[in-house]
Amino acid sequence: MSLDPGVELTELPSGLCIVTETMPAARSVTLGAWVRVGGRDEPDRLSGASHFLEHLLFKGTADRSARDIAEAVDAVGGEMNAFTSREHTAYYARLPHDRLDLGTALLGDVLTAPALRPDEVEAERQVIVEEILMNLDAPDDRVHTLLAEALFPGHPLGREVLGDRDTVEAITRDEIAGFFEDWYRPRTMVVAVAGRLEHAEVVERISAAFAGRAGGSRPAREAPAPLEPAVVVEEDDTEQAHLCLGWRALHAGDEDRWAFAVANQVLGGGMASRLFQEVREARGLAYSVYSHASSYVDAGYLSVYLGTAPARAREALAVVDGVVEGLLADGITDRELEVASGYLAGSMLLGLEDTGGAMARLGRSLAQRDVITSVDEPLARLRAVTPEDVHRVLQRVLGGPRVLAAVAPMAETALVL
Repeated sequence: MSLDPGVELTELPSGLCIVTETMPAARSVTLGAWVRVGGRDEPDRLSGASHFLEHLLFKGTADRSARDIAEAVDAVGGEMNAFTSREHTAYYARLPHDRLDLGTALLGDVLTAPALRPDEVEAERQVIVEEILMNLDAPDDRVHTLLAEALFPGHPLGREVLGDRDTVEAITRDEIAGFFEDWYRPRTMVVAVAGRLEHAEVVERISAAFAGRAGGSRPAREAPAPLEPAVVVEEDDTEQAHLCLGWRALHAGDEDRWAFAVANQVLGGGMASRLFQEVREARGLAYSVYSHASSYVDAGYLSVYLGTAPARAREALAVVDGVVEGLLADGITDRELEVASGYLAGSMLLGLEDTGGAMARLGRSLAQRDVITSVDEPLARLRAVTPEDVHRVLQRVLGGPRVLAAVAPMAETALVL
């Protein structure tokens, strides 16, 4: 691996990987524990277990209550949070740099010895059910859930990371504890730390804080079957028609991923994108319109979202089709390449000035692809992208089958589905 100055990597005998980036001018330190298990790694009956566990780890340990944890972090002006994705679950804390000891102790405690008290499991179960219901009440979120199900039918990548109400209500405390015992182990984790720090001190503290666990392995994963075109419609009494188009795209290690990032930016990644300019600026068909790309170890997807008046849904989709057809036929211009690659490079560099951004880059890369690259490598790869590269990847992705998901008042939507 090609490491930048200030980046150091140590693997403990337990198998736990620790990566740090020293940022001498920073006054903070951000620590993140990345568990290589997420929503796709759960059996159907335990769908939502990773997210449930994410909530519960902050409820306390044998030595600390949830209030103790919250007060300890608040007392130094810090923050502690977590998130669950389809392929990993991350727990992080951002604190003043001289409170590294507090951060390592808290993360180590919650990730090695959570209490998982029955009464707290039941209380948090209700919180998660409310979160699921909130998603159902938000059509602009709900349509993305429908799209994932259509893109990966019958596959764990198509499931909602939150789980569904039935599975969340059925999971027992012992099943959650068993999930923790199986997966929250050193060989399944990466700890990334960035800020004003000394690598040797971080390794010493993390080694002590995570000493209570051993072993572990990666989850076995099966790639999804080829995509079949589909249309999924959920009727709802909404003011707008919420529409999502989706295509299968590139996995996280695909050599075309740099050209694909540019392609997504040109399509709908910002205010200069073709979708924004055509759908919103030129025609006033939507307030919110964008494209989004996600990549996994063995699959990926590209989506286009827009919300529009039901009576204009058909027109809006026709405009999107026109943008897609234009890109497939002619590719992008030199100026579009310049703007898109410049945006991607600049936003990456700006994000790395923050200790949280630097930690996330290291943790995500090591957890997802088992590599850490120099910051200069993605910059060089972006600069090397040509219009021909982008045209090739556009044809790979947008030239394939697609699915459409909609949440809309269908009686009012002039849409042929």
